[in-house]
Amino acid sequence: MPRDWPELLQIATGRTNDVRYRAMTLPRHLGPLLSYWWYSAPKRHDRISAAYAEIIARAAPEHDDMISEAGAFALVRRDGFRALFREQAAFDAEVAAAEVLRVAHGAKFSVLTPQELKQAEPGLRDAGLGGLHWLESWTVSDPGALVEAYAGLFERMGGTIVRADAASLSERNGTWSIAGPDGSIDAEAAVVALGPWSPDLLKTLGYRFPMVRKRGYHRHYAGGGGLDLPLRDVAGGYVIAPMRKGLRITTGAELAFPDDKPEPVQLARAEQAAREIIDLGCPVEAEPWFGTRPCMPVAGLGNCAAPRGAVDAFRARPPGFYAGAGDRAHPGRVNERRDTERGPVGLPTRSFRGLSGSGVGRRHLCEDTKTLVRD
Repeated sequence: MPRDWPELLQIATGRTNDVRYRAMTLPRHLGPLLSYWWYSAPKRHDRISAAYAEIIARAAPEHDDMISEAGAFALVRRDGFRALFREQAAFDAEVAAAEVLRVAHGAKFSVLTPQELKQAEPGLRDAGLGGLHWLESWTVSDPGALVEAYAGLFERMGGTIVRADAASLSERNGTWSIAGPDGSIDAEAAVVALGPWSPDLLKTLGYRFPMVRKRGYHRHYAGGGGLDLPLRDVAGGYVIAPMRKGLRITTGAELAFPDDKPEPVQLARAEQAAREIIDLGCPVEAEPWFGTRPCMPVAGLGNCAAPRGAVDAFRARPPGFYAGAGDRAHPGRVNERRDTERGPVGLPTRSFRGLSGSGVGRRHLCEDTKTLVRD
């Protein structure tokens, strides 16, 4: 989270498209935001980043195994993504930050002149002041299809998919239960993996978690130009990526709540900015998609200050779709993947025994019970 006052003032006065807020929701966001700000201090952030880097470092080989087993190679590219800059100060700051990551974690990148960026992306009308190419990131052309491929792999491994109500979760005498369609489903432990709805469920059990709930919007466009790799327009506060359905614009964060009515102001601004640099074509969907991203002041997965026998799997922050796989190798933990259209999907740990709950459009599973519970 930003800590410098000029950037915070830009957010507060609505002069950036990275973050938007609704004044009526701020009182409910204030506690988690203050905690988020506190843990974003350099020394605290460095400690969190060091632990998180270990998870990310394991994510690629874990995903590689699952992609191979699921036969989903066509959905994944490993050529990185680019950022386009329109302001020199922002460009210089990002290059300096990239150099810090290179020294600390070995992250690979290259700096591109406007001519080099235009050569790499001929579809661009305007390459700005140049760009930054992060060389090792993986990208997925259809996250929903990859999630379905993982779910299909689970079923081929002998698992079953059960639709149930996560809100019925209860504990009695050391046994966790959830109401399934054919009766109670019982297990030694419960995995709370409801994304932004997790704190609501845990609150009924007497536990509270500070969570920043970030809404995001996206929309596909077809019939215009094309891109080779995803492109982040830093000044515009959005990412535009080549997907199966066309070019997709994904916005920054809106501080709203899951049940609030959509206000795609950021998407409208992003579309206007994107049309300055590329031929977008026409929207594919009649209405833009939107969803809520869970973001915790401290990221991580595993046993927490939750009821006895409960494990949380909702603290992976927005990169859960990718980084969740890095936690897969940890005994006694359940991981999550984030699908930008359908939510996170969990895959089996190697030694966890328990019951997995899910929210609307979310799937999680555990290995020993070989049961995936979906609501």
